[in-house]
Amino acid sequence: MSKRSDKLLLEDILEAIESVLEYTHGITVEEFFSNKKTKDAVIRNFEIIGEAANKLSTELKDQYLHIDWQGIIGFRNKLVHDYFGVDYDVVWNIKTNHLPKLRNDIRQLLSRK
Repeated sequence: MSKRSDKLLLEDILEAIESVLEYTHGITVEEFFSNKKTKDAVIRNFEIIGEAANKLSTELKDQYLHIDWQGIIGFRNKLVHDYFGVDYDVVWNIKTNHLPKLRNDIRQLLSRK
């Protein structure tokens, strides 16, 4: 199996971010908590973000230390391995307070590729 390029992985991350933001656009935190389909879709896309980040080259991650790659990967690992203990308050907080900046950072990285 061929290794995906950093550019393709960054595109995967951006697509997953856009999906999370689309799925949660215009809904309240209460609506998010009560909608299993939306929660499942958001969690799946966070897993994709973390998996793609994990596969990025060390060289790329070392060039962009302002992005918390280990935090992104660690969040994915928590979601995958502790799926009965997902804290949806944390998911909503990351979606609201961190994902828009990450989207901008990834867009900037892609514009340089």
